Amino acid sequence: RLPEQQKTSESPLSWFRGVYLPPALHPLNQTFVKGGEWQDMDSTQEKRRAFLQDFCRKYNSRKKLQTHLVHLVSRIYVEDRHKVLYCEVPKAGCSNWKRVLMVLSGLAASANNISHDDVHYGKHLRKLDSYDLKGIYTRLNTYTKFIFVRDPMERLVSAFRDKFEHPNSYYHPVFGKAIIKKYRHNADEEALKTGSGVKFKEFIQYLLDSHRPVGMDIHWEQVSKLCYPCLINYDFIGKFETLEEDANYFLQLVGAPANLKFPKFKDRHSSDERTSTEVVRQYLKELSKEERQLTYDFYYLDYLMFNYTSP
Repeated sequence: RLPEQQKTSESPLSWFRGVYLPPALHPLNQTFVKGGEWQDMDSTQEKRRAFLQDFCRKYNSRKKLQTHLVHLVSRIYVEDRHKVLYCEVPKAGCSNWKRVLMVLSGLAASANNISHDDVHYGKHLRKLDSYDLKGIYTRLNTYTKFIFVRDPMERLVSAFRDKFEHPNSYYHPVFGKAIIKKYRHNADEEALKTGSGVKFKEFIQYLLDSHRPVGMDIHWEQVSKLCYPCLINYDFIGKFETLEEDANYFLQLVGAPANLKFPKFKDRHSSDERTSTEVVRQYLKELSKEERQLTYDFYYLDYLMFNYTSP
């Protein structure tokens, strides 16, 4: 059941009046799906879409969403050759997905040779908000829209490990310094100067603080606020937990070259243990019971929308 404060009579869907909600994707080749190994995958997709659509029908928002269309699509990448739109969810395979989009668009011959910096700072891929309104509408209504999500707590811990447990010239001075200054009692001068060494508990204090000393970041922002899954009707919902299988099925659906497979390699910190259920459990031990509950509450909608089990 949704908390009382989330119940009201006005649905965010009513604001859109179905304008940008194209019909759900039907497999592009029914024979290919029904007669082959992908039949179970197709059934899984139908269930995921139906689950999300059912949730969105039931979910009501207290205030009518006034978010501008351009903001709603600001995390969506466009690949015009194969007519796909990808909403980026950091820490859910996004680096490798952007590599794949670069190959699909003809910008690279192989996903394996594209560096991390090229992926994230190369400005090779175009976002949907860079088009005029007609271009945005046309693509939303005719392109195949896909999203890959991840268990919210795993995604959160993965983001913390990546940004705060390794040297980082942006997150330490911008987020780390502010977090240590506000949440660490008797912090030493070195920590205050560099912003390095943020503890997970301090990071969670920042996350849950309504008066954060520095704003939110896409790496731990809720998927509900990154990709607006109740307002943009995603045709394909992939999960990090079945990443390779889901990704390669999707590539088949959109007619990608037969030799293009989703990359298996870990983008950065390849020697680190992957963030698993057991790794998450160790980090959550650092929090009080109340902090754990509040962190779950923070990602409540993401858990519900994508049918993840509460930790």
